[in-house]
Amino acid sequence: MSAMSAIRYHHANVDGLKIFYREAGSPDKSKLLLLHGFPSSGHMFRDLIPLLSDDFHIIAPDLPGFGQSDMPPREQFTYTFDHIADVIDRFTEVVGFDRFAVYVFDYGAPTGFRLAVKHPERITAIISQNGNAYEEGLSDGWNPIRAYWQNPSQANREALRAFLAPETTRWQYTHGVADESLVSPDGIALDNYYLARPGAHDIQLDLFLDYQSNVALYPTFQAYFRTHRPRFLAVWGKHDPFFLPPGAEAFKRDIPQAQVQFVDSGHFALETHAKEVAQAIRTFLVA
Repeated sequence: MSAMSAIRYHHANVDGLKIFYREAGSPDKSKLLLLHGFPSSGHMFRDLIPLLSDDFHIIAPDLPGFGQSDMPPREQFTYTFDHIADVIDRFTEVVGFDRFAVYVFDYGAPTGFRLAVKHPERITAIISQNGNAYEEGLSDGWNPIRAYWQNPSQANREALRAFLAPETTRWQYTHGVADESLVSPDGIALDNYYLARPGAHDIQLDLFLDYQSNVALYPTFQAYFRTHRPRFLAVWGKHDPFFLPPGAEAFKRDIPQAQVQFVDSGHFALETHAKEVAQAIRTFLVA
C-alpha cells in the first residue's frame, strides 16, 4: 500500500460534536463514503479500505454514539436515525465530500438513504452490503424488535437487552460463516467494548425503537430509487440472519439496472470476503 493510501485517523467538529473518521486515498480521486452498522464502527472497514484506497478517496466515519465518535448522554442528544443522518449530512459538508459514492451496511443504510433522498445530486453511486430498504428483506429475527415497536413497554424494552450481550455480538459475526476461524475475534471484542460503556445499552435500545422510522421510510427510499435510478450495487452476505437475500433482489424492482451479487457469508461479510467485495466495487465503480 502506498504512503498516500495509508489510513489516516481524524476527528471532525460537527456543530460541537466530535466525529471520528478514517481517511485514505488521494483527494483528487473519486470520493467514497463508508457507513457502518450495529454494533460496529468504521473499524469494520479495516480490510476493505486498503484494497480500494489506491482508486478512491475514502472516508469512513463512526456514527454518533458509536466507536470513537462522541456518545453524548441521551438527555443531551436524541438517538434517532433522523438525527444521526443529520449529523452525517453535516459531517460530509465539514470534510468536503460534496459528490460521492456511498457504501451502506446495516444502520448505515437508512443513514445513507436519507442523505440520498435529501441530496440526490450529491450521490454518484450506492453500494449496499446487507443494507435493507424493503419489507421482504426483514427476517423473523426482527420479531422481538417489532413487538417493541407495537408496544414500547418496559418489559419489551428489557427483553431486547439480549441483543446487546457479548455472545450475541459474536453470533452476529459468525452466523452463516462456513469457516469461523476466518473471523477475527478483534472486531467482536472491540464492538463489545463499546457496547459495555456506561449508557451505551439504553442508547442502542432507543435506536431499536426508532428503527421503525426506517421501515416507515421504505416507500420514500423506493421512490427515490425509481425517480433517480442511481448506479446501484447490492453485494450481500447470503446467510445474513437479519437481512434476507430477497431484500437485495428487491432493489432491481425499482432500479432495473441494479447489480446484485451474493457472497457465501453472513451479516458481516467483510470479515471473510473483503477481497471479493472490493473487487465487485472496483468493477462496478471503475467500469
